[in-house]
Amino acid sequence: MGYYLDFEKSLEELETKIEELKKLSDGTEIDIASEIKRLEKKTKELRSEIFSNLTPWQKTMIARHPERPYTLDYIGMIVEDFIELHGDRRFADDPAIVGGVGKINGVPMFIIGHQKGRGTKERIFRNFGQPNPEGYRKALRLMRLAERFKIPIVTFIDTPGAYPGIGAEERGQAEAIATNLMEMSRIKTPIISIVIGEGGSGGALALSVADRLYMLEHSVYSVISPEGCAAILWKKGGELTTDDFSRAADALKLTADDLKSFKVIDDIIPEPLGGAHREPDAIAKRIAECITKSLESIQTKSPAKLIEERYKKIRKIGSLTQTGQ
Repeated sequence: MGYYLDFEKSLEELETKIEELKKLSDGTEIDIASEIKRLEKKTKELRSEIFSNLTPWQKTMIARHPERPYTLDYIGMIVEDFIELHGDRRFADDPAIVGGVGKINGVPMFIIGHQKGRGTKERIFRNFGQPNPEGYRKALRLMRLAERFKIPIVTFIDTPGAYPGIGAEERGQAEAIATNLMEMSRIKTPIISIVIGEGGSGGALALSVADRLYMLEHSVYSVISPEGCAAILWKKGGELTTDDFSRAADALKLTADDLKSFKVIDDIIPEPLGGAHREPDAIAKRIAECITKSLESIQTKSPAKLIEERYKKIRKIGSLTQTGQ
């Protein structure tokens, strides 16, 4: 039946009932098709109602859904002839970031993204999608390779943030992120970035300096997680609650709708009803179409023009309005 979030419990009950009725009707003469059809209609209406009124905190939960497609899932669905490349040529290969070269709709591209991992063993291997400095340096190495061969770059953003461990700090976590921000701003080939799940802090920014930045409908993108924000602002010895996290999520303005209204992102890619994990093939197709369409509008630009427009785009983020005295 899959994994259900807290606010989906009513859906879980209905879908469990539908499955039970389907099993009951198998191999018997009992005709309960009309009842199944009635429940399926009710389920669809309920799902539509729930997902048309999501709070920012609920969207955060969907962005973190364990069944949501990750970078390697999308690569498997939309990238042909993918060859993964490893290592930063300085320290190690970081499994929290995957990257390589392949084709999307027949066009060669470098694809780079965070990878969280499924199941305890893989999540530990991938460090829960939290890159070390070598991960960002690997990503930058691949971007420079793409620039050398004049191949477009696509990045998939999905991380709680860069890993804050002692080893990561010793190896220059802040410097690695800062270098990526600087170098991506002047890479002489098109860059398209898509937030597919959780875009957390500098760990997300280090792969999202782009000519076009998109978000999936139920993804989030912010300077800090709602839990981290709540802990800084309101924790005074007692335990924080879900209400605190929800309050922080509201204040952070981290949803795709918020960020489009602020002109931080270029557009939103709609998800299937219920989230990307409900119909992964459908959302993968939309992502591929978005990449192809975006590339058509920027690939004819000269490197100098591309960099100039990317610079202006970044400088426009954020604005100040002065009212009367």
